[in-house]
Amino acid sequence: MLFALLWAPSLLADTDESPLLVLDLPAQNLEHALQAFSRATGMAILVDRELTQSRRSIGVHGRYTAQQALGVLLTGSGLMARYASSDAFTLQVPEVSRPVEGRGAKARAAAARINNSYAAALQQAIEYSLCRSPLTRPGSFRALIQVWVNREGLIEHSRLVSSTGDTQRDELLVRNLSTTRVERPAPSSLRLPVTLLLMPDTTGTRMECTAGTGAPGS
Repeated sequence: MLFALLWAPSLLADTDESPLLVLDLPAQNLEHALQAFSRATGMAILVDRELTQSRRSIGVHGRYTAQQALGVLLTGSGLMARYASSDAFTLQVPEVSRPVEGRGAKARAAAARINNSYAAALQQAIEYSLCRSPLTRPGSFRALIQVWVNREGLIEHSRLVSSTGDTQRDELLVRNLSTTRVERPAPSSLRLPVTLLLMPDTTGTRMECTAGTGAPGS
């Protein structure tokens, strides 16, 4: 797929209410982006410069908690945040760890299966919506979108955090999303809005919109 659900690795969010910040950070060298992020949020960062060398961030524009904004900023960088405290973190390359046996591990695995199942259903519904028009078909543009899904599975509100670069496409994209329905109940831990990153196709091949037949939507 040519879009990512930025919350998918951790649907089970912290219960603490974090303040929303208005951020306007351009896409840039990752080291400079982290410095700007630190100034804007007050969070302390300890990171080896060799780790950020030759890596870039994407732009972060809109209202986010500091943790949400960091997740957006690091999208596609190949790095993940490791928190030392609520206001301090370092960066590392994700490691594949072996599962830990026990009741807690089983509960987390079960929650992950539920979350991944819902993420797949939401992704299919979004794909169906985007594929309804050649103008919004994924692969030719980049955009950051936030959606609000109600208890019936209908996307009742959506907004563009960053434009696709085409006002007509922007309007059509938001309009199509407003009639999209997810054919699976949302997990109780889902926090709104859900943020989605639409990414251009770098392979040079056109995306096959296969979700149109029998896919959820309206």
